[in-house]
Amino acid sequence: ETKRRFVGGDTPPSAPAHAASMGQKFSVVAVVAAGAAAAAHVASNAGGSPGLVKKSRAPKKSAAGSEARKIMILFGPPGAGKGTHAPKIEAKLGTPQLSTGDMLRAAVAAGTPVGKQAKAAMDAGALVTDDIVCGIIADRIKEPDCASGFILDGFPRTVEQAKKLDEVLAKHGEAVAKVVELQVPDAVLEERICGRWVHKASGRSYHAKFNPPKSLPKGKKAKPKYMLDDVTKEPLMQRSDDTAEALVARLKAYHAQTVPVLQHYGAGKAVGVDANRSLDAVWADIDAATVF
Repeated sequence: ETKRRFVGGDTPPSAPAHAASMGQKFSVVAVVAAGAAAAAHVASNAGGSPGLVKKSRAPKKSAAGSEARKIMILFGPPGAGKGTHAPKIEAKLGTPQLSTGDMLRAAVAAGTPVGKQAKAAMDAGALVTDDIVCGIIADRIKEPDCASGFILDGFPRTVEQAKKLDEVLAKHGEAVAKVVELQVPDAVLEERICGRWVHKASGRSYHAKFNPPKSLPKGKKAKPKYMLDDVTKEPLMQRSDDTAEALVARLKAYHAQTVPVLQHYGAGKAVGVDANRSLDAVWADIDAATVF
């Protein structure tokens, strides 16, 4: 098993010791819901020092000689806190967070060549293939807001997808530089998931107990009339699959599919962050792990 660094604690959360690599195509449901459930599990570096991260270095150069883009992947099981911390990473790096679901919808709406391929597949009730998804990513990362880099949320999910992504980036002399996984024990995730509320338009995430919106009166139970976004005051929503029953299947798929992806990128790029702590403690380690 490939060793990895573990940030933020003496012992990483328990995880399966291995998982078979699973080839995968994107179904319509999986693509549209992408970004909510993606994931992996990073094993600790035996004997390594907790909190170990690389020191800041001079900016790397791309093959073309310009400053290399900051390209990272953010992983974590459902309820790990990606929706909470991703906006902070975006603000720090000055790079957008990209989810496959959002990119697919935008490509279809814009009628791009690859978007038309995706729409044709969906209209025919077929699967949106990895090649189409990677084509959508290739188009999206050419946009001006990706000039300094980008954050992929939950993609790639399989080693095959990782290899296709590597090929897309290699065409421009680029590669994934950082892979950060937010780690939370499965036993803790049920409470997190079942209390989660999100602002659909922005992706801002709240929790009835751990991170309530300002609109929820103290001592009151979370009800739609109390759950409003702090910024827009618009209603929050709960995902239909944010249930204890659905979580079991989601976690099984998460662990099985993504462990090999982390092994693919290796200890030099993959960093695990113990996300079963206070928000400030988790962010401190994410901040340290995202130094380019």
